[in-house]
Amino acid sequence: MAMITDRYAIYNGDCIEVMQSLPTASVHFSIYSPPFAGLYVYSSNERDISNCKDYDQFMNHYGFVVKDLHRLTLPGRLTAVHCTDISSGNSGKDSLIDLPGKIIELHQQHGWHFVARHTIWKEPLWVRNRTMVKSLAHKTIVDDGAYAGVASADYLLIFRRSGENTIPVAHPTGLDHYAGECPIPSELHKYKGWTGKQTENRFSHWIWRRYASSIWDDINMGRVLPFRDGKDPDDEKHVHPLQLDVIDRAICLRSNPGETVLTPFMGVGSEVYGAVQLGRRGIGIELKESYFKQAIKNMEIAVEDTRAPDQAELFDVKGMD
Repeated sequence: MAMITDRYAIYNGDCIEVMQSLPTASVHFSIYSPPFAGLYVYSSNERDISNCKDYDQFMNHYGFVVKDLHRLTLPGRLTAVHCTDISSGNSGKDSLIDLPGKIIELHQQHGWHFVARHTIWKEPLWVRNRTMVKSLAHKTIVDDGAYAGVASADYLLIFRRSGENTIPVAHPTGLDHYAGECPIPSELHKYKGWTGKQTENRFSHWIWRRYASSIWDDINMGRVLPFRDGKDPDDEKHVHPLQLDVIDRAICLRSNPGETVLTPFMGVGSEVYGAVQLGRRGIGIELKESYFKQAIKNMEIAVEDTRAPDQAELFDVKGMD
C-alpha cells in the first residue's frame, strides 16, 4: 500500500524491502526514531524490530537499515537518529542500557562518521506520567533515594556518510525559521532574511546559538502530530511522536529546500510532515497499517497548510509501488 504525490511518497510495508527498491544516492537527509526493543511493543509482526528477543538481535536487524541508508544517502550528507537510554526493566531497581552508544558503534561499522549529539531535556514529572517508571516516582525518593531515577534525556545523534558533499547546504540569508518555545526578541525581527553582511544578522545568530547548542532545553514537547487514532485496541504501549520542533531544526540545518528527506520508521508521519512543511520532499515507510492510515490524514493537513516548492520535481517511483 502506498500514497505517492509530487510532494511526498509514503509506504505501508517493510522499510528494508522498500529501501532496497530506491535508487542509490537518492536521499539528501534522513531523520527517524528506531523502534526501541523492549521499551515499546508496536505490533505483533515478526518483521517489527521492536519484537527482537534481545538487544544483540535488535542491533543485527537494525544494521540492515543502517547499511542501506548509507547506500541511499548522497556522499557527505547526513542522517539523524532520535534515541534515549533504555531501562532494563521497571522494578525500580534496574540498570540503564546505553542504546545511544550502541547506535553510534553500529553506524561507525557501516561507514558513517559520528559528528554531533544534541541532548533534548525532558521535564521529570512529564516523563513519569508518560512512562510510569517506578524509579522516577516522588515516592521513591521518600522511601529510598538509593533507587531514585532521573528523567533520561532524548538524544539526536548526527552521522555523516563517507565521501565529500558536492551540494552545499547553504543558508545565504542565515536562519529565518525558529522551532522552539522561547520568544524571539521583537527588536531582532527586522533582521529576518538579512541580505547584508551575515555578521550583522542578529535574527539568524539568535536562532543559531540555540540550534548549535549541545543541549536543547527549549523544545515544545507538546508540539506533535495527532496520533491517538493510530493506536490499535491491543497495543501494549504507544510512543509519543517525535516533537516537530526537533524535526524542523534538523531539516532546516541539514538539508536544502527541494531536497529529499527519508524516514524508514515513519510512525504517524511526523518527519514527512516536517519535510513537506519546510519545502522538502518526504519519503516515509511504516510497517503498521493503523499508523500508516493516520499518516495519510496527517499528510493531508501538511499539504493544505503549505505551498509546493517552486521547482519541485516528481518522485522517481519506478519499481517503488
